[in-house]
Amino acid sequence: MFKKPTPATQEQTAPIERVNSVLGPGINWAGNLGGRGGIRIEGTFEGEIRIQGLVVVGETGRVTCQNLRANSVIVAGALRGNVTAEKLEIRSTGRVWGDVVTIAFATEEGAFLRGQVRMEEKVDLHLEEPSDAVKDLDAPADEKRMDTPKRPARGRQVAGD
Repeated sequence: MFKKPTPATQEQTAPIERVNSVLGPGINWAGNLGGRGGIRIEGTFEGEIRIQGLVVVGETGRVTCQNLRANSVIVAGALRGNVTAEKLEIRSTGRVWGDVVTIAFATEEGAFLRGQVRMEEKVDLHLEEPSDAVKDLDAPADEKRMDTPKRPARGRQVAGD
């Protein structure tokens, strides 16, 4: 009788808040990184990053990126480039050189940021859907198209056979 009417809420896909992939220490990667999921970078990365999910730059991570776009970004290492994210956290060991556009921003004591921070009520990340090639990888094995003819297996003869 005295219940408040509940407003209709829009269904939103929740961003992924866990790490699925790791670029380990000692690994150097140059190229573009995109898709859905969470990634932790402990090595060196140079290129573009567009992730629907979480990006963690670990303490040993070194990222150079014109514009990193992700739902959530945590920086404990070094990041050179602009950041567009719904949520950015710079840990005490984190260093960021670049401008930031975000909804939520947090730093720990000792964190470093050289650039401008612009807080917005909403951020458009411009994250595109995965390409057909990536979607094909997620399809069950019997649905995948196999263009390569199968070769007969080669055996190795052992002395005494």
